[in-house]
Amino acid sequence: MDLGASYVGVIFAGGPRLVTADEARRVLEPTRGRARTVGVFGAVTADTIARVVAEVALDVVQLSADPDAELVDAVHSATDAEVWAAVRCGPELPPIAAILFDHADAVLLDARVDGQLGGTGRTLPWQTLAPSIAELKSRGRLVLAGGLTPENVRQAVDALNPDVVDVSSGVERMPGVKDHERMRRFVNAIQS
Repeated sequence: MDLGASYVGVIFAGGPRLVTADEARRVLEPTRGRARTVGVFGAVTADTIARVVAEVALDVVQLSADPDAELVDAVHSATDAEVWAAVRCGPELPPIAAILFDHADAVLLDARVDGQLGGTGRTLPWQTLAPSIAELKSRGRLVLAGGLTPENVRQAVDALNPDVVDVSSGVERMPGVKDHERMRRFVNAIQS
């Protein structure tokens, strides 16, 4: 099904959505030329990421294990991929976000849930974060994740005006199984 997504991603960071490099290639192959490919990584080295980027031909690396500027710079040096640095937060934006806006190609905001890197379905306090995000957004691109669904994505976009929205659990029937109707409703909500 083609919904016009600009990015299509696969998870290398563990959990119920984990794929191997071979599985990632099979999933991403039909999207090549129509969407940019994203690989989500946990706590691994830049060299490991570079091997997977080359093997799968990823366009974007999403660092989801509380990356620092050094890791972002190392991945930039080791790959030709764009690097998105995930910042997991609660009601306040952590200080690392400002630093990462200066190093990453984009900063991804996700909800902090102890013991999980993402995909939890927990929403961010968009209105509370809006003033601090507005100050930083002029320094780089913002990707918004964190509990987005067809029912709430419009509210999140209105509050934070992200450059990209990232959805996974919000359009699933169960972890790792996408619901095509929810995906269609999500896209319609963004386009409205």
